[in-house]
Amino acid sequence: MTNSAGRRRRSAFAAGLAVMAMALGFTAIPAEATAPPKDVDYVAVGDSYTAGTGAGPFVPHPGCIQTAGGYVDIVGATSPVNLVANAACHGTFINWNDPNFQIPSVMQQIASLSAAGLLSRDTELVSLTAGANDAGVNAVIPVCSTSTETACKQAVASAVKLMPSVGANLARALAAIHRAAPNAKIAVLGYPRLFDPTGGAPIIPPANQVLVNQGTALLNATIATAVATAKVFYRANAQYIDVTARFRGHEVNSADPWIGLYPNPDPANPTPDPRNFHPNPAGHRAYADALVAAVNLPALARR
Repeated sequence: MTNSAGRRRRSAFAAGLAVMAMALGFTAIPAEATAPPKDVDYVAVGDSYTAGTGAGPFVPHPGCIQTAGGYVDIVGATSPVNLVANAACHGTFINWNDPNFQIPSVMQQIASLSAAGLLSRDTELVSLTAGANDAGVNAVIPVCSTSTETACKQAVASAVKLMPSVGANLARALAAIHRAAPNAKIAVLGYPRLFDPTGGAPIIPPANQVLVNQGTALLNATIATAVATAKVFYRANAQYIDVTARFRGHEVNSADPWIGLYPNPDPANPTPDPRNFHPNPAGHRAYADALVAAVNLPALARR
């Protein structure tokens, strides 16, 4: 008797709620529709391109140098992305173990993020740029900018000899990312062609521009091969993203450059601007667009 009365009271209460809901215009909402959308937890590692160099003023300081407003920050502000950490540093190498070198290598960045729990099974997206410093770009550009075609050719040839080690180290770095974040999509972005030898201001001799562009193409091919190696041998969910076509017509010597070049205003101080040959704000936007276009953010969010 008591149970029957209790059921009648509960039924009456439920009916009252239904009437109230109808009166207020509420409709039934499926339980799954009320769940908040899942974020794409995003982590970045790598060199100056990922550290944001060129997106704004360069502020040097010891250790890891970053510039706000780079492609990582742009992607991080894109729904449904949640930027967890950007450990990229200007001037870093993929794997550099010299204790006197203060800038964390990519491998050290990965280890630090993993130890802090910032790179983990919860990470859905990792992006990076790496390999240019390892290939000696900081030696090639000055030589090709100021010397003969022969000297430039020799500098590029020296960089070519480094490519096998660049590829092997990058593949190992991708494997390390996969071990720390086995559920993450790893987006490896290449580098843009710096010069248009057929037009624009002759910043350096056209023949040297061709040589530098050829070196960049080989570096990108090395990066793409490292990604393929990491996929096959380490089962990393890695993807190479080529930005060459996106930057075509926006080289450093084009009418609408997306790559910065900043002449030194002080002849007494020959130190080049660190932002030279890095994406400017438009270039970082192009990198962000390339990354978002290549990865399926909604699919990553549903994992």
